[in-house]
Amino acid sequence: MARVDVIRVKGGAPLTGDVTVGGAKNSALKLMAVALLAEGRSVVANVPRITDIAIMAEVLRRLGCDVVLDGTEAIIDVPLEPGAEADYDLVRRLRASICVLGPLLARRGYVRVALPGGDMIGSRGLDMHVSGLARMGAEISNEHGFVIASAPAGLRGTKIWLDFPSVGATENLLMAAVLAKGVTEIDNAAREPEIVDICEMLNAMGARIAGAGTSTLIIEGVDGPLKPVRHTTVGDRIVGGTWAYGAVMTRGDVTVHGVRPEFLDIALDKLVAAGATVEPGDNRFRVRMTERPRHVDIVTLPFPGFATDLLPMAIGLASVAEGSSLITENIFDGRFMFVNEMVRLGADIRTDGHHAVVNGRERLSGAPVRATDIRAGAGLVIAGLCADGVTEVGEVHHIDRGYPDFVADLARLGVEVERTDVPEPTFDF
Repeated sequence: MARVDVIRVKGGAPLTGDVTVGGAKNSALKLMAVALLAEGRSVVANVPRITDIAIMAEVLRRLGCDVVLDGTEAIIDVPLEPGAEADYDLVRRLRASICVLGPLLARRGYVRVALPGGDMIGSRGLDMHVSGLARMGAEISNEHGFVIASAPAGLRGTKIWLDFPSVGATENLLMAAVLAKGVTEIDNAAREPEIVDICEMLNAMGARIAGAGTSTLIIEGVDGPLKPVRHTTVGDRIVGGTWAYGAVMTRGDVTVHGVRPEFLDIALDKLVAAGATVEPGDNRFRVRMTERPRHVDIVTLPFPGFATDLLPMAIGLASVAEGSSLITENIFDGRFMFVNEMVRLGADIRTDGHHAVVNGRERLSGAPVRATDIRAGAGLVIAGLCADGVTEVGEVHHIDRGYPDFVADLARLGVEVERTDVPEPTFDF
């Protein structure tokens, strides 16, 4: 009989102690793709030990790179002419692998990348990627489930306006523009810390990028080849935010190391509004809570707004807070999929379009639930800490994609937790 992994947590214990957060998943994956722009050995340090990194390593290997994952380092040897095709069997497992589109088009003048899959959190089209590359002179078609792009005469600098500050589109266009002829200006660009991280690695490689962290990026294309570098990934603000919200929900005291608190300004401000004490430091912060949290209204927005990836933790907080909270999701139309699982834990939640009204309860009730995506999975485990009895979270392979050592970190913070395998449910017809 087939067996599947679950995480079981016993509710009632506060999160207390210190936790160290590694490199940001949403940065490290793209930094590995950045390495494609330079022949030779690049090293991406502070890489999280998660499933997605292993998948991206295999994507690069199939493009002709030699990739070694050594602890928290990704050592990437890029050939003079990397391959130009990313197959569906890997791309469907890792949406972020679409980010090889820009660098390969810039290096090779031709690329064929399968249309991606990824989390079930709503539609995330490639329109802005495609239209931006087309403005840079690429010829693009969609055939048999592949995006095919060619620029035999090379890409040329241009002005690009993004209808929405898409992180993925900004990354792909940025990586393509560094080798284009002339100057590219990307307006309404994403401003996330992960974008700044990519710009810093590219500039270290010899690119010329100005405006990182603002809504306008100016990229002056370079003629000569870029050079391989060693770069350290920025800390994962979403993992750090998960522990911060867990500390408040469980009325605990947690110090998070490895994340700059300014990357979480609004998220931490919401915890202060809920009654928590937040003490920022140098690449760390401490969150303490003694009373039941107060209700807070939260709206997700592109950075520097409240991150959509922290929405499950926001709903978890609202579920155990005093009073009613209004949570609004503006980024992904399927982010509320996990609400049904929260309701199984006794949460009082009503959704209407991209709004959720959450009436807080003193305690939740342990039950078997399933993760629907990376952040929902972590959010359900944290919610289980606020529930009577034991909560069993299934489909935890989602959590593995974003949280290295999740169970061990929970145990170090004082939680009674185990990861085990159980028989996969079977059904008679």
